[in-house]
Amino acid sequence: MTRKLFGTDGIRGRTNAGVMTAATAMRVGQAAGTYFVRGGHRHRVVIGKDTRLSGYMMESALVAGFTSVGMDVIMTGPLPTPAIALLTREMRADLGVMISASHNLFADNGIKLFGPDGFKLSDEAEAEIERLMQGEVKLAPAEGIGRARRIDDARGRYIHAVKQSVASEIRFDGLKVVVDCAHGAAYQVAPSAIWELGADVVTLGVSPNGTNINDGVGSTAIAALQARVVEEHADIGIALDGDADRLIVVDEKGRAVDGDQIMALIATRMHDKGALTGGGIVATVMSNLGLERYLAGRGLTLARTKVGDRYVLEAMKAGGFNVGGEQSGHMILLDHATTGDGTVAALRVLASLVRSGRPASELLHVFDPVPQLLKNVRFDGGRPLDDARVKAVIADAEAQLAGRGRLVIRPSGTEPVIRVMAEGDDRAEVEQVVDAICEAVHAAV
Repeated sequence: MTRKLFGTDGIRGRTNAGVMTAATAMRVGQAAGTYFVRGGHRHRVVIGKDTRLSGYMMESALVAGFTSVGMDVIMTGPLPTPAIALLTREMRADLGVMISASHNLFADNGIKLFGPDGFKLSDEAEAEIERLMQGEVKLAPAEGIGRARRIDDARGRYIHAVKQSVASEIRFDGLKVVVDCAHGAAYQVAPSAIWELGADVVTLGVSPNGTNINDGVGSTAIAALQARVVEEHADIGIALDGDADRLIVVDEKGRAVDGDQIMALIATRMHDKGALTGGGIVATVMSNLGLERYLAGRGLTLARTKVGDRYVLEAMKAGGFNVGGEQSGHMILLDHATTGDGTVAALRVLASLVRSGRPASELLHVFDPVPQLLKNVRFDGGRPLDDARVKAVIADAEAQLAGRGRLVIRPSGTEPVIRVMAEGDDRAEVEQVVDAICEAVHAAV
């Protein structure tokens, strides 16, 4: 069965419009609850959220849905997505739910589901939940309705867990770190974890008001962090997104460091210690060709997947890899988490900074990226990539770059845009190719 509601990262959309309504959330709760009610034990779901205004509404609707089919609900309040994955597993829950639209602005929201093992659901499981949403679910009898309660120690549990990802002898004393939490889910836990390990922490994006999440702050808007790092003479800057499953770093000179360089650093360190499994790392088609060349030079592979951290994770599990991620900053370190965790990745970077004694600008420049350009073309409907004129321009571009670069064109799985990316050793050629394709898509829409 084809999924219609679920995209590459759960269900996502504009709140109170289209699919992202309280009614949909309640149906998700009823359908997912029905899917996971198996066996005679008391069934349980953990629900977390980021700091969006609509989180209260969606949370209440999900609670109504789950309890109506007999599941008990544990609510954590604002916590990162990886924390919900962790708590789902630790609390022996049947299901975990994160209410978040990740890096999108506050008007959007989303629903991500985790199985009892803490991993995101498969495409097949999501398709079955969609099927159940279309029919009548069996409601629990009056005496079997679920109970709901909030827990107060969820933040402390997560902070303790992420600190375990760093060797016990490592302390961050002497490091000045600017931490930008995007006014999002990690606004309390990420600065606390880094401070508890000894760093001098300067915070940014830690005053959520329901509508300012990802607004001019966070991993997709790093200008404020870059300026603050330089102003504070900090050693490094850490930028998370709204649900804290991705990480972008800023070095002491204010320069951005993307997920490709972070993966290269972590993989190199682990390989040198004999701790890297799978013979390399997993990344998506968007990762820079320079990363692939660097890994090959060290006898390591770069296994590529389509875009989406769920597909990275699937390839990691299938191939026995323990490091994977995306250029956009999703970092999956399977030794410590079952999904992308920006805070865990940040602690690993800070630990490497301490061990090396080198400035971030040196440590985090692991390889020379080839020129790469990504542009987005927004569209209101239709299938512009099926247009004959667009296909012709893409074919010409592929022929032009053959043997000297790569071309990746895809519709986003989370918003109505076509992403056009090209890379190669000739920057002017890359820009010309991307502009030509974007113009063709514009004309088609």
